[in-house]
Amino acid sequence: MPAPKAFIFDLDGTLIDSLADIAESINRMLDARGYPRCQQEVFKQMVGDGMEKLVERALPPDARNEALIKVCVEEYRAHYDTLWNAQTRPYPGIVEMLKTLQARGMKLGVISNKAHRFTVPMTEHFFGADVFDHILGQRTEVPRKPAPDGAHEMATFLGLRTDEMAYVGDSGIDMQFAQSSGMRAVGVRWGFRSEAELIECGADVLLSSPAELFNLG
Repeated sequence: MPAPKAFIFDLDGTLIDSLADIAESINRMLDARGYPRCQQEVFKQMVGDGMEKLVERALPPDARNEALIKVCVEEYRAHYDTLWNAQTRPYPGIVEMLKTLQARGMKLGVISNKAHRFTVPMTEHFFGADVFDHILGQRTEVPRKPAPDGAHEMATFLGLRTDEMAYVGDSGIDMQFAQSSGMRAVGVRWGFRSEAELIECGADVLLSSPAELFNLG
């Protein structure tokens, strides 16, 4: 395949290890309501589909009604507002990889199912405001991944076709998103989900370290 002209990244589980802060924010919401906490490890399977699904999965089955989920999302959001950078850090090698790609003149972007209001400031906090050409979080007016809408929006902004971009992510949803939009699907082994899930959902290539991305560009 020809070398990509742009690399677009998922955020959580791909660029940053945010699991501990997400888990603690959800668990504080559960604590306040008298519900049992969830073990941090289970959040690896709970994240990736946006805040509403995350909260729904964390709540006890008999509490999963639409009205309560909506209220709990706001409670979770309030906790995450104060906790998002408590333990979250870029994965080893990510900062260096991005600097190298930027120095090579590669166009870079982020597309995440995390709410846009968190995605932009978090990305800029950990990596600076001048690294990524465009950052897209989840917005109510745009279908979330794996729907291809965000990829087409990114391609239009960058002046590229989607088949000139590679999407780098850690989940099956990310691989399905890349495939549905015509981007090259690049799975990472250091994230939240399994290698088997990435392969099953259409990964074109798997990376064991961020530096391996240079072999594609």
